Amino acid sequence: MSSGSTAEDVFAEGGEMGALMRSFDWAKTELGPVESWPLSLRTMVGVVLSNRFPMAIRWGERLLQFYNDAYRPILGDKHPASLGAPASQAWPEIWNVLGPLHEKVLRHGTSEWAEHFFLPMHRKGFSEETYFTFSYSPIPEGSGRYGGVLVTAQETTSQVLGERRLHTLQQVSASSFQAKRVDDAALRAARALGDNPNDLPFVLLYLCEADGKQLSLAAATGLPAGHVPPPGRLGLELFKEGGPLAGRLLSREPLAIEALSHHLGMVLQPVAPRAATQAVVLPLEGGAEGGSPGFLIAGLSIRLAYDAQYRGFMGLVAGHISTAIANARAYEEEKRRAETLAELDRSKTVFFSNVSHEFRTPLTLMLGPVEDVLASDRLEREEREALERVHRNGLRLFKLVNTLLDFSRLEAGRMQASYQPTDLAALTVGLASAFDSAVAKAGLRLGVDCPPLPAPVWVDPEMWEKVVLNLVSNALKFTFEGEIGVALRWRVDHVELSVRDTGTGIPPEELPRVFERFHRVHGAKGRSHEGSGIGLSLVQELVKLHGGTVRAESTLGQGSTFTVSLPAGSAHLPRERLAASRAAAPASVRVAPFLNEASGWLGSTRPEPETAPVPPPEVPLPRSQAPQGHILLADDNADMRDYVRRLLESRFTVEAVAEGRAALAAAEARVPDLVLSDVMMPGLDGFGLLREFRANPRTAAVPFILLSARAGEEATVGGLQAGADDYLVKPFSARELLARVEGALRLARERAERERLARERADFEQHLIGIVSHDLRNPLAAITMSAATLLRRTDLEERQRRPIGRIFASAERANRMIRDLLDFTQARLGGGLPLHPQALDFHALSQQVVDELQVAHPERVIELERGGAGQAFWDGDRTAQVLTNLISNALHYSPHGTPVRVRAYEEGAEGVLEVHNEGAPIPAELVPRLFQPMQRGDKDRNTVGRSVGLGLYIVDHIVKAHGGRVEVKSVAGEGTRFTVRLPLTVAARGAGGPP
Repeated sequence: MSSGSTAEDVFAEGGEMGALMRSFDWAKTELGPVESWPLSLRTMVGVVLSNRFPMAIRWGERLLQFYNDAYRPILGDKHPASLGAPASQAWPEIWNVLGPLHEKVLRHGTSEWAEHFFLPMHRKGFSEETYFTFSYSPIPEGSGRYGGVLVTAQETTSQVLGERRLHTLQQVSASSFQAKRVDDAALRAARALGDNPNDLPFVLLYLCEADGKQLSLAAATGLPAGHVPPPGRLGLELFKEGGPLAGRLLSREPLAIEALSHHLGMVLQPVAPRAATQAVVLPLEGGAEGGSPGFLIAGLSIRLAYDAQYRGFMGLVAGHISTAIANARAYEEEKRRAETLAELDRSKTVFFSNVSHEFRTPLTLMLGPVEDVLASDRLEREEREALERVHRNGLRLFKLVNTLLDFSRLEAGRMQASYQPTDLAALTVGLASAFDSAVAKAGLRLGVDCPPLPAPVWVDPEMWEKVVLNLVSNALKFTFEGEIGVALRWRVDHVELSVRDTGTGIPPEELPRVFERFHRVHGAKGRSHEGSGIGLSLVQELVKLHGGTVRAESTLGQGSTFTVSLPAGSAHLPRERLAASRAAAPASVRVAPFLNEASGWLGSTRPEPETAPVPPPEVPLPRSQAPQGHILLADDNADMRDYVRRLLESRFTVEAVAEGRAALAAAEARVPDLVLSDVMMPGLDGFGLLREFRANPRTAAVPFILLSARAGEEATVGGLQAGADDYLVKPFSARELLARVEGALRLARERAERERLARERADFEQHLIGIVSHDLRNPLAAITMSAATLLRRTDLEERQRRPIGRIFASAERANRMIRDLLDFTQARLGGGLPLHPQALDFHALSQQVVDELQVAHPERVIELERGGAGQAFWDGDRTAQVLTNLISNALHYSPHGTPVRVRAYEEGAEGVLEVHNEGAPIPAELVPRLFQPMQRGDKDRNTVGRSVGLGLYIVDHIVKAHGGRVEVKSVAGEGTRFTVRLPLTVAARGAGGPP
């Protein structure tokens, strides 16, 4: 740049600042005219103006300022006064920092640099917290001197604030993450917020109380020592709609500290470095039923504008606190639920224990005398069978009680094992071999492979017996062909028992749950559905007491293997529970209930006798001369089947089966008169059997009674809602069962008789109407044709034509009445009206119907308006019948001298037929019944000269058969309009389809 450069040359670049500098009178400054400036100054000014990075020059002794467009936002409201002004005047609030830096650069000729440097600028009307990264570089003047400073600066306030706020949010999350209580989460969050006084001078956190009406102070931070404490409780009405703070919640706008103090009923006086003049009130999220769980009251920094960035940060703070509170509350609720469940579990265990103990006394008093009586040889066969049934089921109940008692003692930690060295092979062989006869009776093979072990195994013999008995019994229950294998092996440091079967197997998804208490494998096929569901769970718990493990392996349809592993030796067992060998109760005492239960399962494999010659003594009812019905009985319990069959066989033929599929097969061979089914059965249960019966037309009407051990109103309602005719809860008396069965059969017979009479009546009505219609149609046809022939003559006088016309109209009306009666009969008794659609021109059809009715009613005016192509695929005769009925109806119910207007047109994919008359409106209460048979559109009871009231009923059926709809609008002063809408194409339909 030449020494004679003008202002135009120096300030040629620079956009708005270049233009401003060109217009500036530099001659009035100490720099003088631009032409007199040092070359270095003019050059650097040009460089600065052409640069897009924020840059400034401070020149001369007073450091007069030049800056470019990019630097201008840094000045805020100090622009444009800062142009050409001394820097110390432009930045008086920070010159104590900037001044020494400029002096150092000019004195030593070295550059200065700073990153994210805090500068409390006053450029927006308040002392603002700002951060800059900048560098100061000397500008040579000549003769080895420096005339000014080149300033390169970038504001990093947003970056610094963003990082600081992000750190605060991270601290809130990290500190409150470990909180297990809501109050602790609030305190941790408040402490984390208190570490950032620059953004959050003070924080008050209020949470809703359980009553939902009050808020409690959960945490506070930022208030100086000695400050009046904030109120411990606030009314929720402050924040609700209409409350003084509700508007601030919606707008998220700040309010003055004085106003907030007034609402809180205290004086808020935050002091430096936490001084604040404004605060925001923000709702927390995640409360019950969409409400807020609390509110955050936070002071705002006096050094920051509440801009979008600040507002967003406050929203995130409230969100993080909400999450922390919600997580802590969820943990509290989960803990409460766990404690409730644990308490419920403990109560249930105590209950089982108490009930089991209480059951033992009456069971002992019941089983003992029964066994004494059974030992006698003076019993009749029927008496012995009844007592044996009582004994079997008493033992089964005794086994269940013992199992529940064992489990409750395990749960309560009161079952104490007494470990002793045991010949485990001999004990296991004895237990497994006890099932020989039961397994053989089931048609299976039992393999026991338990060679002598090299050393005794420390076990509690009674517990080991329960483990083996449960596993072998379980194998027998779910194995229908093949074999059951029991093997015992020594494996270096442990002994291993495996019980293998070739049964139904367990689905893979069910394997992880087989040892859960009360868990049943869904859909498993077994010999019985009965059982407590805790046998395998008890096995697992007993094995754990021995320091061992049990696992299950299974392939669906091929079988299962249960493996028990027990450590060798006694080092793993509690020393105080080790004992020398002691005498134990005979194993037969514990084996008998298992064998008795297995015998009950296998009872289903024995052939069922067809009849029982003697009825039960408890029901002294006389045998009927012949069975009163065929009853199908389905129950998987052999004793229950035998008992119910004996109760019913004196009066009915009873066919008994063991499960649902067998019942279906029996019903397929012979439909029973009544079904008695247990609810809980293996395979297809009672509800499934009921669904199958109701879905089959052959068996849908068969009376069905469900038998169940589940008592209570819900169980009964559930059974009846499923479609059962009755629901009988066990235990039931013989008389109750007989009364329910006879009642269901009686109702079924009455229902069948009513249906038979209804069919006969319908057949008779159809036959009668057909005969009457035929006999009436012949003379009416002769009358109609004769009258029509006479009316076509041209030599008749008017006095002759009028009576002939009345004869023709009356005959036509009679014909319509007969046709309507036939259609009504077919619609009600024959299942619907047949359709024979064909291509037709419904304009021409409408014209034909109007012409015929105009001839029959020469005194009336019938207008026809047509629109569109008029092509459709309908039943022409039925469509003509619809129009005839509607127009005749309109003629009948409208005064003489008023026209009947008919419109036939297309609208989209529909053909529309409208018939309008100007008669009196149809009463509103009659409109809903208008299309029912024998209904008329007025309240006049005088039926002289009227139709039979079937016209609109037939119209409705014909329209619905076409897949269309008919609408009616009747308004005083406007008359009545019937609108029929039919799809332009209709499929053919025979009689018997839907109406």
